[in-house]
Amino acid sequence: MVKTKKFVMAKRFVNEPKLDDFAIVEEELSPLSDREILCEAQWWSVDPYMRPAMERYPEGSTMVGLQIAKVLESKHPSFKVGDHVVGFFGWQTLTVANGDKAPISTHLPPYKIPDFEGLPLSLALGVLGRTGNSALFGFVDLCKPKAGEVVVVSGAAGAVGSQVGQIAKILGCKVIGFAGSDEKVKWLKEELGFDEAFNYKTKQVSEALKEAAPEGVDCYFDNVGGEISSDVIYQMNTFGRVSVCGSISSYNIDDKHTIKASILQPPVVSKQLRIEGFIVARWLDRFPEGIKQNLEWVKQGKIKYQETVTEGFENMPQAFIGTLRGANFGKSIVKA
Repeated sequence: MVKTKKFVMAKRFVNEPKLDDFAIVEEELSPLSDREILCEAQWWSVDPYMRPAMERYPEGSTMVGLQIAKVLESKHPSFKVGDHVVGFFGWQTLTVANGDKAPISTHLPPYKIPDFEGLPLSLALGVLGRTGNSALFGFVDLCKPKAGEVVVVSGAAGAVGSQVGQIAKILGCKVIGFAGSDEKVKWLKEELGFDEAFNYKTKQVSEALKEAAPEGVDCYFDNVGGEISSDVIYQMNTFGRVSVCGSISSYNIDDKHTIKASILQPPVVSKQLRIEGFIVARWLDRFPEGIKQNLEWVKQGKIKYQETVTEGFENMPQAFIGTLRGANFGKSIVKA
């Protein structure tokens, strides 16, 4: 008899999640059927999207998310014992998974981690995984940046934002980032090569952009929403492009009607802006292509990464809450 430990949403989140909203439970796993694999978690991903995603599930549901796992047993010809896979297995220690099917349509079935040529396996949850593909395809395909254009990234020190800014630099753009601390601003400028970066808590966004980009903004990669995004959009040039990846400023606010931001229609109409949201699942068929490109840039030193690592499965809620508060630099992950 094999049992897994998993975190469930014991109580529906009210505004910011609290530690007692989570509970660890044990569950007996069924024996393997044909084309199934038994996997043991090695790393878990912690991401802001999990907060709004769990609103769709009832209390008692397993927390959603990706993990890197090691195959312990296999009845699938494409997976052997010892393989490392990425799967949408949620916050649990052991998983019986069908090797051919994804649990939901916005994710791939479990897949073997390709050869990272000596780089850490944990990058499969970040710069060389779904996060990296969100940055690559969400920015390049939607914003269609041109060399010399001005690119603004909000949530710039997070997993996706930090990679978007570096891709924009690779493509010859001027890059301006906004983050929530002076330490993050320093990291963006001195380590990642952003042309300018500002702490939005101490510098008004519109004033920062007038100083750093008097020529206006051509592309905006939006991770946060709210008044920060309104300020950026009012500084955009004609035919500017906005890629909306997330809205972390509102994730911990349940009554969305209480959130007020400046009306956007005037600049959208007068500047003929294009604003498009995305879920990275639209590029599922291109995931290997994205991983290959990001791997090449990492090996060339053109993309740098940082991981905020929390030790221990039992500390997943703390890591999750910290990520929602912006405590992480780059990708937030939990090590088994």
